[in-house]
Amino acid sequence: MRIAQVSPLYEAVPPKLYGGTERVVAHLSDALVELGHEVTLFASAEAQTKARLAPVRDQAIRLDPAPLKSDLAAHLYQLSEVRRRAHEFDVVHFHTDMVHFPFFEDMAERTLTTLHGRLDLKDLPEVYRRWSYFPLVSISTDQRKPLPNANWMATVHHGLSADLYEPSLKSEGYLAFLGRISPEKRPDRAVAIAAATGRTLKIAAKVDQADRLYFDEKIEPLLLNPLVQYVGEIGDHQKSAFLGGADALLFPIDWPEPFGLVMIEAMACGTPVIAYGCGSVPEVIEDGVTGFIVHDEAEACAAVERARTLDRAKIRARFEERFSGHAMARRYLDLYTRLTTPVRAQWSVTEPA
Repeated sequence: MRIAQVSPLYEAVPPKLYGGTERVVAHLSDALVELGHEVTLFASAEAQTKARLAPVRDQAIRLDPAPLKSDLAAHLYQLSEVRRRAHEFDVVHFHTDMVHFPFFEDMAERTLTTLHGRLDLKDLPEVYRRWSYFPLVSISTDQRKPLPNANWMATVHHGLSADLYEPSLKSEGYLAFLGRISPEKRPDRAVAIAAATGRTLKIAAKVDQADRLYFDEKIEPLLLNPLVQYVGEIGDHQKSAFLGGADALLFPIDWPEPFGLVMIEAMACGTPVIAYGCGSVPEVIEDGVTGFIVHDEAEACAAVERARTLDRAKIRARFEERFSGHAMARRYLDLYTRLTTPVRAQWSVTEPA
């Protein structure tokens, strides 16, 4: 099958440091190639991929040192290139939210759009009502709640290459927090849990400019706690050691997380996840098997004490079964096949595949 993958341009594919959507696109593209398909990736020029790269920007936007940049202009140029070459592909798979809708109206039935972000924004319902004929994929069933009547074709959970992370069957006694410093990720809860249990907490996270004030006022003072070690932003090559050495990953979120890629990164390393039961968490974590789902600090602290009782080899095995790159790619291939079958099977707009 000839498949185009259209990635956002904010981060490299895969990201050099923090980044979710572009990381998923990277692993999906590689897995599809490994399964024997012809994949073209529309992304920035530094992408590392097994697919055929169609570079549409010299480098990803976030780490580009140019002081003045236009993410809209970059993505419009990308879409023009995809449109120019659209006849070359059986399916064009977009990961760029809804920006492509006006340009691909005449071939919507040959496109698939995976929505990677939160959907409870004021202006979204009218967009998905106006362009209701574009087939959509959610990354969790919970993500759909604000738009239950959108044209959902399936839910496909994220996956990662099984070779990327090295599992560790023995931890080193600390707790980990990985991702982004922001109010909805609640690093303050992670610090409180570590303090209450007397455990060292290692924080590997980036600080966006939008969250700088929150970091300065709310989080930086907490880093004075001798139990807390702030590592900063890390890349994939550092995650096996960082996550594999932890007794547990703390995921104390306070928002409707659409997926939470860090949870399956931890599972790939054999590390249990202690997560607050928001958003996609109950779909990703198997309570008592790959981690614990909690609802307050007391439950989280109790889960910290129980984390070492979980079988780290089984956690890794569940990652491979549910969240490997090949598992994700096969689910998408089922959808591509349904899109390209001459008389398409009828699919529900509400039930996930």
